[in-house]
Amino acid sequence: MHALLILDMQVGLFHGPDKPWAGEALLDRLNNLLTKARSAGAPIFLARHVGPPGSPIEPGSPLVQLLPELRLTGDEVIFEKNRPNAFAMTDLVEQLKTCGAEGVVIAGMKTQYCVDSTCRAARDLGFDAVLIADGHTCADTPDMRAPVIIAHHNATLAGPFCRVVRAEDWHF
Repeated sequence: MHALLILDMQVGLFHGPDKPWAGEALLDRLNNLLTKARSAGAPIFLARHVGPPGSPIEPGSPLVQLLPELRLTGDEVIFEKNRPNAFAMTDLVEQLKTCGAEGVVIAGMKTQYCVDSTCRAARDLGFDAVLIADGHTCADTPDMRAPVIIAHHNATLAGPFCRVVRAEDWHF
């Protein structure tokens, strides 16, 4: 069984000054993945990235709250992390093992940070890692446009680090 892991779909990242590329389409895909996971009885995990007390993203800040646009029903496991890798300094490994997940389906934000780090770590930790090719995003950087960053990471991560599958082709 694969668990769904959605990373950092937070008010401050999504509605902040650096708008994510194709954000509305991503929200639709994530909501569809949530529906698919629930229908299959797959566990659902959502990570929220938090910073130290006094920072704009301190625990409890409105900026770290999950997007109200996500169709959450209360059956999800929501946890906080303070590193790009969602496994670092969290109990995610134990929770995945407890619910019997052998794999993890990764989606969310931001492609070149938390999505990348978590994909790489998942395989190293023994999980069948699946990256949803059209299920992650980021904002443009001064050097690269977001679609190029996303395509680069899909190509780089595919194979050695994870399977890369389009949202419409993934079934829990």
